[in-house]
Amino acid sequence: MSTPTEAIREHLMAESQEYQRLREEHTCYASQLEQLSRKPYLTEQEQIEEVRLKKLKLRVKDQMEKLVQQARSG
Repeated sequence: MSTPTEAIREHLMAESQEYQRLREEHTCYASQLEQLSRKPYLTEQEQIEEVRLKKLKLRVKDQMEKLVQQARSG
């Protein structure tokens, strides 16, 4: 059984193109970070890219959570 928040997320995935786009972005950033984490050593440029991807992923997650909060209160 899903929680109310999970139910809202499922509803947004089914109904909101913006939420779907954000979820896709989040997944893409996570995949890129996973690829970097598999490397035994990161170059300076790769370290900068890792930080950039983490910030982007967090920003997208925050935007998704904002949509969930709006759906909950609206």
